[in-house]
Amino acid sequence: MERLPGFRDFYPEPLPDAEAWSSSARRYIFEKWRSVATRYGFVEYDGPPIEPLELYTLKSGDEIVAQLYNFLDKGNRAVALRPELTPTLARMIAAHARNYKKPLKWFSMPQLFRYERQQKGRLREHFQFNADIVGEQGPGAEAELIALAIDTLRSFGLGSDDFVIRLSSRAAWQEFFIKNGGKPEDEYQFYQAIDKLERETEDANREKLKKLGFSLEQVYDFIKKAEPVDGLQAIIENLRARGLSEFVKIDYGVIRGLAYYTGMVLEAFDKKGEFRAIAGGGRYDNLVKLISKGKVDIPALGFGMGDVVLCELLKERKLLPQFKQTIDVYFCIEYESLRLESLSLIQKVRDSSYTVEYPLSSARYDKQFKRAVELDATWFIKLEKNSSGKIVAMVKNTRNREERAITPDEILNLLKPIPKNGII
Repeated sequence: MERLPGFRDFYPEPLPDAEAWSSSARRYIFEKWRSVATRYGFVEYDGPPIEPLELYTLKSGDEIVAQLYNFLDKGNRAVALRPELTPTLARMIAAHARNYKKPLKWFSMPQLFRYERQQKGRLREHFQFNADIVGEQGPGAEAELIALAIDTLRSFGLGSDDFVIRLSSRAAWQEFFIKNGGKPEDEYQFYQAIDKLERETEDANREKLKKLGFSLEQVYDFIKKAEPVDGLQAIIENLRARGLSEFVKIDYGVIRGLAYYTGMVLEAFDKKGEFRAIAGGGRYDNLVKLISKGKVDIPALGFGMGDVVLCELLKERKLLPQFKQTIDVYFCIEYESLRLESLSLIQKVRDSSYTVEYPLSSARYDKQFKRAVELDATWFIKLEKNSSGKIVAMVKNTRNREERAITPDEILNLLKPIPKNGII
């Protein structure tokens, strides 16, 4: 039986083939995401993988239903597997906004699901690093979020030659709309047209904008000039003070989501243009109010970074480590008569947080030593009885092959100099 299309199996190393996804690479990415977010003072949260369907249609309209795994549950409720986490965050904040001091800096690493056509960098499920700041207005929050996105990518070894954060702004487009005679009643249609600028033909875009009193050439000229509004300029100055300004540029061509976002919009791209967006987000000050149906009104902003594109980018740049299972100790059981005594010591060593492997059934000495080398064990230990019948531990350092006899009680003292990750 085969897995469903668009989903992944994650195998341990060594991988069975070149197409297999690595569970070690996934863990490595998760550890980087969590480490950098924690360094920035973000705290972790999560929500359920299934939510009411209405949670997503409230945010994105009924058209999103075609992209969801949705169904009626046994309680006859319309539900969906989560395609994103931001609506869940808004629901959680709306329920307990008073229980937390602002601003909130929260992050999560959910698995998300969308029933979409598969293509390079897009599957029907993926894991995503979500980071959001809630309850803070002004460019300081935007700069903090962008710096987090930059440092997250830098933590994988990516530099300013590898990626750029493109910044756009709903405020800049609003200024353009008003300055060029846009009518208030046409505002939503204008943003819908701008959102779809890259997905429609030039003739279709020209016709839509003409009906709203704009020319396509006006729009293209505005994007080309890329003159920063005050908010974006403040963000860039903030990042310049951190030494991070080389990672950002103004680009009003970042237009998707302008009907949803209320301020700054960001997208991270690899500079070679070989992949889809690495990350994207912005300020969405109206979402909590929308989800709470007007009961809670609080500003928010955030971004999401998917694991699929990121992993493909790291592979292409040869920035993924060589993953290999390593252990601290291989406990050889050469004599079955000493298995119970060996198991007692194995448990004590594991209780002290060292990684230990041993044969689950009888095996030859040479086979066990070969396995210890394969697992890159630092120590190879076995129990035996000396000439007087006393149990001793024979310990061999697999690095220099030195061997000596010690009492079983001395084993933990022998291990103390070793970092508890199998690496000397």
